[in-house]
This record gives sequence, C-alpha cells and structure tokens, in this order.
Amino acid sequence: MARLFSPLQLKDIQLKNRITVSPMCQYSSDDGFANDWHLAHLGSFATGGAALIITEAAAVSPEGRITYADLGIWKDEHIEKLKQITSFIIQQGAVPGIQLAHAGRKASHEKPWLGGKQFPAGHEKGWATVAPSALAFTDSEEAPLELDQAGIDKVKADFNAGAKRALEAGFQVAEIHAAHGYLLHQFYSPLSNERKDDYGGSFENRIRLTIEVVEAVQEVWPADHPLFVRISATDWTDGGWTIEDSVKLAEVLKQKGVDLVDTSSGGNVPKAAIPNTPGYQVGFAAQIKKETGIMTGAVGLITSAAQANAIIEQEQADLVLMAREMLRDPHFALRAAHELGQNISWPAQYERAKWH
Repeated sequence: MARLFSPLQLKDIQLKNRITVSPMCQYSSDDGFANDWHLAHLGSFATGGAALIITEAAAVSPEGRITYADLGIWKDEHIEKLKQITSFIIQQGAVPGIQLAHAGRKASHEKPWLGGKQFPAGHEKGWATVAPSALAFTDSEEAPLELDQAGIDKVKADFNAGAKRALEAGFQVAEIHAAHGYLLHQFYSPLSNERKDDYGGSFENRIRLTIEVVEAVQEVWPADHPLFVRISATDWTDGGWTIEDSVKLAEVLKQKGVDLVDTSSGGNVPKAAIPNTPGYQVGFAAQIKKETGIMTGAVGLITSAAQANAIIEQEQADLVLMAREMLRDPHFALRAAHELGQNISWPAQYERAKWH
C-alpha cells in the first residue's frame, strides 16, 4: 500500500488516509454564518476522498475576523449550519475539522478580490484591531490597539467558547491558528511583540498566550478528540521567529498534549523573502517531527500524488495538507489513489466513473 493511503489513528479518531484539506478562507459569510457555499465547498472534498477536511479560519470573535465576510464561531446561532456541514462530511466517511482563529492586527479588511485593503476603525465595514503591541502590519495601515490583561483574558475566553461551540457543531478535530501573522503568531514573534510584561521579551513570555489558548481550548475540548496547532515555522526575516524557535515551541506543545503541529511559515511581515518552490515548507515539518517526536502536517505547494506520497513514505510528516490543488481538483484523493495503484472506495453515485 502507498503510505499516503495508510490510516492514521489520532486518539479516538481514525483517518482513512493521510490527505487533509487545508483551511482556505472563502470570504463568503454574512455575520460569520456558514451557508450553502460552505456546504458545497467542503462537501465536495468529502465526496472526493480526503480523510480530514478543515474549515477555513473560523473567527472566535467579531474583531478576530480577517474580513467582514469571514466564517465565525462566536455565537450559538452559528452552530446550526455548521452542524449540517459536519454531518454531511461524516456521512461520506471523512472527518470534519475546524480552525479556530483570531486575526489580531491583520483584521478589518476588504475581501481580497475587492482589493483587500484594511478598513480603519469607524468605517462601516471595519473595526479597531488588536495586537500584542501597537505596531501596524504595513505603514499604510492603522496601528492596532495593544491588548491589556482584560483583552488577553477575553481572547482566551473566546477560544474556549469557540471550541465548545465547535464540539456542539459536530467537529471532531480542532486546530488553533497560530500562524500566518495572526494574533498568536504576533505574540510569539519578536518582530511584532515589543511588550515588557509577562507576554513579551523572552521566548517563554512570547509563547505564553499560545500555550494559554491551548489550555483554554482543552478545558472544553474532549481529551479523546485530536487537537492541532498551526504555526509559522519561520518569519523568513532576520531577527524574527526561527525554525529553532519552532522546535522549542513544538516540544512545549507536545508536553501540553497537542497531537499535531501543522507546519506553515511566514505571514507576519509584508516583505519577507519566501522561496515559494514546490514543497518549500516540508523540511520544517520534517525537522520538528524528527527533533521532538510530535506528529506534523506538511503544507505548501504540494500538488501531485507522487510528491504527497513521498512526504509520508520518507516520514517527513504524518499528514499532507493541501489547499490550491484541492480547489483545482476537489477529487484529488480519488485521482491520487488511481495514480498510485490503490483501490479505494468511491461514492456509489460516482462508481460509474471509476478508473479501472
């Protein structure tokens, strides 16, 4: 059997293969609500054979949204539609996951296809953003408000409440978004954190909020359900967060009971020199896995069955998370199985089209 199609046991949840749909923002919600677009979008990956399907970043508070059109999990009314989506995913033999997120200073933006500019506080589509320090992401953007202790406590409470709602909505895997220059990444990177209190300065202080958010989620997330954390393994910038820092963070996350580190990179500064070559982030997942023993997920320009299988075969990661290639081909897993000579089950409705 091609290792890409070997099952993976994550606590009480078994994935039928190692192919995961990475979170991809759709900017298609109104007031945080999922709708039929999300059902069709996420459902297509379930019929397409992926084992684990993780929603786009679901904001744990209105001010935590990247745009006004982001998916949300900050109120009970969001649960009903999400429950329909998770039910469909489970019916297709896949596992539904959710990414819990807070954008920090990278919040309050227009949809990307409408220009993506940041709206200032007071704009009808915007709001005041928050961050560890009053440092704007770019010179053209408004500086965020520096979070005080009450604001930090609210962030933790929002993640806790979001995780509880996610469980009620039927999600079986939760991922905490601590990457791509969003709030938790802003705290652990020295490029965006100039605090002088217990949340700034030393490595231990800068990772403190990430660890406290993990603990807040674990208060309500079942111990037998997997918990992931997505990190940016490097800032790709001198003086920033490094892969060595990520190894140290992963060791702490492992000690805290996190099951897998979803290993991405970048996003915290606008002019980082990122290579963007096929599999350019896989080495980070491999290093973290090798040096800490925690399970990892590999991401970044993974586009073929052979490439994905090699990552698992060579034990560089335990899961392959795919985004753009899934948009191009939601049935990537079915095609990959054919290309790798694996006989896997298809939806009965699609059997007539199965390769032989």
